[in-house]
Amino acid sequence: MTKLACFKAYDVRGRVPDELNEELAYRIGRAYATFLSPKKVAVGQDIRATSPDMADALISGLNDSGVDVLDLGLCGTEQVYFYTSYLGVDGGIMITASHNPPDYNGMKFVREQSRPLSGDTGLHDIAALAENQKFSPLGSIKGQRTPTNSLEAYARHLLGYIDLTALKPLKIVVNSGNGGAGPILDRLEKDLPFQLIKIYHQPDPNFPNGVPNPLLPENRQATIDAVQTHGAALGLAWDGDFDRCFFFDEQGNFLEGYYLVGFLAQALLRRYPGEKIIHDPRLTWNTIEMVQEAGGQPIMNKTGHAFIKERMRLENALYGGEMSAHHYFRDFAYCDSGMIPWLLVVEIMCRTGRPLSALLAERMKRYPVSGEINRKLKDPDSALRCIETAYQPQALSLDRTDGLSLEFPDWRFNLRNSNTEPVLRLNVETRHNPELLQEKTAELLAMMNG
Repeated sequence: MTKLACFKAYDVRGRVPDELNEELAYRIGRAYATFLSPKKVAVGQDIRATSPDMADALISGLNDSGVDVLDLGLCGTEQVYFYTSYLGVDGGIMITASHNPPDYNGMKFVREQSRPLSGDTGLHDIAALAENQKFSPLGSIKGQRTPTNSLEAYARHLLGYIDLTALKPLKIVVNSGNGGAGPILDRLEKDLPFQLIKIYHQPDPNFPNGVPNPLLPENRQATIDAVQTHGAALGLAWDGDFDRCFFFDEQGNFLEGYYLVGFLAQALLRRYPGEKIIHDPRLTWNTIEMVQEAGGQPIMNKTGHAFIKERMRLENALYGGEMSAHHYFRDFAYCDSGMIPWLLVVEIMCRTGRPLSALLAERMKRYPVSGEINRKLKDPDSALRCIETAYQPQALSLDRTDGLSLEFPDWRFNLRNSNTEPVLRLNVETRHNPELLQEKTAELLAMMNG
């Protein structure tokens, strides 16, 4: 049986219809039911044009297997996580391809209590069952599909992370990128004293303003322009399924997600000192320093939402953060949310009376970074070996938690193969030295490019 190309390290993602289609979605539903034997599962979908049909096929596979489905309809990935845990059902599946091109779709999976399913914890088993079509026998009773309102309890939970009495009127630009964040922002707005300036707000499967991925510099300008035009206190932008939140300061400057990890960790550790904080290996120095300063315990873990969530549970960690703008919270079933981070940040801004640029400026100056640089290479493994051979003899330490990390007295880098795309990803940081950052980044890129 041919291996299914759409099964990745921690989710399903592929081009429609050649890598992922309705027939395969049905088989995935049957395979998920066979592997977990759930009684009830929550299913949600993003804004993509193919998502409704993909959800119908997946739900048919689950129903035919005797599984009841709570149909959340259009929602964010984190709403599937929330309702799986909040309603105590046996699993959750989100139909989404996040920030991939419009002709892609995919799925993210959790089991009971929103526990992640990755390649290490069952995803390969589901893939094998779907490939070989070895499903549990069909029973005499089909499962039921029940439409479920997925907004109100979720909104109340989000608002529970902040002290509403500490908030002050602020003007905030919110850019949903025509993805799924608009409806929950409209609901939250009713309880917040903020003026939300909404751009690309309506969900639109045609993505008239481009696929929502604020990591791409060309996708940031609309948010920058709106912040500057309206004199906003900050700008916020999300990807399509809004499990990642991106920040722009009051001047319109895009802020690397890396700096938010240490910032949020330190803020939460003030409330819960001594707790464990999970971070990824790509950029580390700022996070480790801020966590230790606040009396917390930094723990490095492999990149990827399923891997981080598994480690969060193992350590009972308070918070976890990745430089890619995924933020994980113990009180959110150890899952990632694109809504909780901005609420926490805005509360801090209101309490301190300081602009976002001032809150992060010192950390950005102390640890300048390259930003993640992606390169498609014919032989990425050869490039990795070549760079390791050249730099390892001078390194203070070598780490293989995820790809190759080498540290030197005044700079470090991480070079790794992507888990979701055919690219090599480079991240470089230095101590107080933007000139060294430029020099070493250029040096490494030259070696990568051969």
